[in-house]
Amino acid sequence: MNQLKNDQIRQNVRSRYKEIALQEVESGSCCSPASSCCGSANGVSSQLGYSTEELTAVPAGANLGLGCGNPQAIAELKPGEVVLDLGSGGGFDCFLASRQVGDTGYVIGVDMTPEMVSRARSNAVKGGFTNTDFRLGEIEHLPVPDQTVDVIISNCVINLSPDKQQVFDEAFRVLRSGGRLAISDVVTTAELPAEIKNDLDVLYSGCISGASSVDELKTMLAQSGFKGIAVEPKEESRTFIKDWVPGSKVEDYIVSAVIKAVKP
Repeated sequence: MNQLKNDQIRQNVRSRYKEIALQEVESGSCCSPASSCCGSANGVSSQLGYSTEELTAVPAGANLGLGCGNPQAIAELKPGEVVLDLGSGGGFDCFLASRQVGDTGYVIGVDMTPEMVSRARSNAVKGGFTNTDFRLGEIEHLPVPDQTVDVIISNCVINLSPDKQQVFDEAFRVLRSGGRLAISDVVTTAELPAEIKNDLDVLYSGCISGASSVDELKTMLAQSGFKGIAVEPKEESRTFIKDWVPGSKVEDYIVSAVIKAVKP
């Protein structure tokens, strides 16, 4: 994929998430990855495995209902760990991770949309989260030093990158030895039709046409140097994915998956 097309994809994604960030999204309305409105953000997130306690523990407006799983629930976070969230949005997963790592831990959120970073920083102040830091940057070029992170989480974001190999290379760079990935993302279970694959305006920025297969993800992670690679598709996720673009049958081609790996 050439650089010009990569930049076009990034601009489309950035524009879409700028629009979402500027909406007044409380618990009563939300945006799913592919649709403009799909009910309540908390309702969507409860389908993804978030508990009522988790949903009420973050500032109003932090949860935008944009994920496809619950990465901090699979990350087995421990007090004192440094956590990095790729594509941190309004800060939802960062704030939940912040509670788990405690005052001795630290959570960094990186997002390429300035409006999302501003929203997350505002939410951190609102919620009194002092161990979080939100940084503007692309996940292919992380504003994070080498070997400074214990755990990387991400929620339905890496599929949006036009250079996923570079994302995993960067993740490997910033992780300490023994550090781990705990990611929720979408994977393809069948070849995407051309009309879905080539829709860069709606379906790419909607977490659909940029999805990779399980084998592709495993190959990229291994090439970056990761070990202990596991990609676990969640068939039950088709029930909420079908609502992303009603009538398009996207649930026949993609599912949510848990992606784990370790830096030796």
